[in-house]
Amino acid sequence: MRVLIMGGTRFIGVYLTKVLVEQGHEVVLFNRGNKPAPVAGIQQIKGDRKDFNQLKEKLSSESFDAIFDNNGRELSDTQPLVEIFSDQVKHFVYVSSAGVYLKSHQMPHIEGDALDPNSRHKGKFETENYLAQSDLPWTSIRPTYIYGPQNYNDLEAWFFDRIVRDRPLPIPGNGLHFTQFGHVQDLAKAMASILGNQQAIGQIYNISGERYVTFNGLAYACAIAAGKSADNIQIVHYDPTKFDLGKKKAFPLRMQHFFADVHQALNDLQWTPEYDLVEGLKDSFHNDYLVSGRDKAEIDFSLDDQILA
Repeated sequence: MRVLIMGGTRFIGVYLTKVLVEQGHEVVLFNRGNKPAPVAGIQQIKGDRKDFNQLKEKLSSESFDAIFDNNGRELSDTQPLVEIFSDQVKHFVYVSSAGVYLKSHQMPHIEGDALDPNSRHKGKFETENYLAQSDLPWTSIRPTYIYGPQNYNDLEAWFFDRIVRDRPLPIPGNGLHFTQFGHVQDLAKAMASILGNQQAIGQIYNISGERYVTFNGLAYACAIAAGKSADNIQIVHYDPTKFDLGKKKAFPLRMQHFFADVHQALNDLQWTPEYDLVEGLKDSFHNDYLVSGRDKAEIDFSLDDQILA
């Protein structure tokens, strides 16, 4: 297949590009061209997706069998793509988020659960509704927290920063909220398995690791990944309502249970995650955190110090 990836040089798209090329697909990237393509020799079309005229000028003469929209945040990002390729594309795969789910007393989230139209992922909520009403052969995926080498969000790195420096880890509440991490390589393979799968047309899939972990458990797993004993790290629990931190973020995860069932993806896509949590964190620690020199970088711990004081 000739496949267009929106993005492709930052995180998810890097892994997806490599997987698709290995499978023999012809991959084309559309992005601003600020970073080199992750695979030498593939075509990269440079442009700003938020400029509709530019998008149409650059892409209207192109033909694709499938499109992966990895970085569409608002409906206005994705709608022009649909308008350009609605009559020719065989599969449109949209990267949404498990953050669209409405908070619930019943967990894990499953694909038919109620959605929150006012969440910070409102644009993804609206885009999924739009795709569902279109004539396009589409599939949407809802990852929870994505981690792994090249992660530009401070998730696992937040824990590593404190663990390697023998600092306490300030964790809000009692540390027993359950969350869920999915390795980016597993996500990329799940996305690739959607192509050519007619059962996936018109479906939404939660994609993440198979198991859930508490905040405390995540800290312990990060310690093991960093080569330390889980018994030797110091976790300090605190009440976040007692601190006025403004818009600053003292902890990288939602202060709630946040995890989703992935069985529908396991069944329909013939996909199984390869990484368990500790092995995935080891991959991130050794192949990104240490390689980038972040273990020796200067980190701002002022919020930690405010809480710990």
